[in-house]
Amino acid sequence: MITTATHVTTYLYGSPVAVCQTQVHLAPRSSPQQRVVSHELEIRPEPAFQVTREDYFGNEFTYFSIHEPHQTLTVTSISQVELHPEEPPHEGLTPAWEMARAEIHEGATEETFHAREFTYRSPLVKLGEELAVYAGPSFIAGRPIAEAAWDLCHRIFRDFRYDPRATTISTPVNEVLKSRRGVCQDFAHLMIACLRSFGLSARYVSGYLRSGKDSIGAEASHAWCSVYCPSFGWLDFDPTNDVMPQHNHLTVAYGRDYSDVTPVSGVAIGGGEQMITVSVEVLPPTGDISVAG
Repeated sequence: MITTATHVTTYLYGSPVAVCQTQVHLAPRSSPQQRVVSHELEIRPEPAFQVTREDYFGNEFTYFSIHEPHQTLTVTSISQVELHPEEPPHEGLTPAWEMARAEIHEGATEETFHAREFTYRSPLVKLGEELAVYAGPSFIAGRPIAEAAWDLCHRIFRDFRYDPRATTISTPVNEVLKSRRGVCQDFAHLMIACLRSFGLSARYVSGYLRSGKDSIGAEASHAWCSVYCPSFGWLDFDPTNDVMPQHNHLTVAYGRDYSDVTPVSGVAIGGGEQMITVSVEVLPPTGDISVAG
């Protein structure tokens, strides 16, 4: 079944922008869990230069520059994705978190070697004793890693309140921990920081969430996290909604934190004050689409 995600970002400037240079991470990833049927990117005004490449983490990104004066910039992304969700493993079958940590830091395989780079601090995920203290009750000695991660996910969902006015993307994780408020990016960063504080591999995932009566964060880009589990791979957790993403989450990109996969970012010469509006619509599956080739 095909799900369609439409993401529109509009910049309104108080005075003309002479030149802008912009990078977007808006193209969904292909994986065993999802097949990208199509992806279209429309930019207005039309760029003078545009190129699409893969970043360090294998995410597709597009860079463009506009050289004509403009007071409005609109970036529209339309993606069609076919989801193939897999049932997550039973938590009790996963290795103890201490064993997982040891295997990751040993780096004996290519997969664990690459997973290790997600154990360190990153620009928006700082580590600290207070994070380890908060996460501590979830990491009982000998507990299976997926069970510990699930417990941490449940606790963040229970202990923190979704509040779009409480933070900005630059709000430090330790402030989110103190205020107990934030949005999906904050909760993803918090869970990642807690996992990394115990030496585990955790990465940031950006994407979309299909709307539902109990879904939080479906009105914009959504974020969750993944923890690396030896022998099972990366397991996704959404602490904002207290779920392991399967049927309603569309993955766009992943990295160390939000700064690696910001949906739209750039610089502009001129423009004065600016107002940014973002709208996301994720339509429910409409049926199978046959694609030639």
